[in-house]
Amino acid sequence: MTFEEIEKLIAEINQSDITKLDLDFKGGHIKIDKSQATPVEIGEESPVGQSSAKTLQGTNHQELSKIAAPKQKTLKIKAPLVGIVYLQASPEKPQYKKPGDHVNKGDVVCVIEAMKMMTEIKSDFTGTIDKILVTNEQVVEYDQPLITVIPE
Repeated sequence: MTFEEIEKLIAEINQSDITKLDLDFKGGHIKIDKSQATPVEIGEESPVGQSSAKTLQGTNHQELSKIAAPKQKTLKIKAPLVGIVYLQASPEKPQYKKPGDHVNKGDVVCVIEAMKMMTEIKSDFTGTIDKILVTNEQVVEYDQPLITVIPE
């Protein structure tokens, strides 16, 4: 589950009559209890397959909303097609963009290969690269977020 999906889930639970939720999903676990003095646990699978859980203290839905609120507004560059993403032009060349780099609208940020065709993925925004959400040579799905940008 992505952070945005978790945030949406918390918002929907806050607006409903649901008081408890215990959800296991591929790669993680979420436990929410809106009753008094009960912690919220969000866990994810570690690389070695053991579950590690962080406990966030939250006694009501207003506090849960504050915990889930993002610190800065970011915009996402998403995959326009299914394929293999390349973060650099070739193995010996540097990465197109790294976190912290400035990006202008129209700059190439990565390439997606689909059926032996290489498609340059260009930024739709001007700003600073916040996070690269994929790894080099990863298979990506249509509309999958690739990179987040903090707009100027």
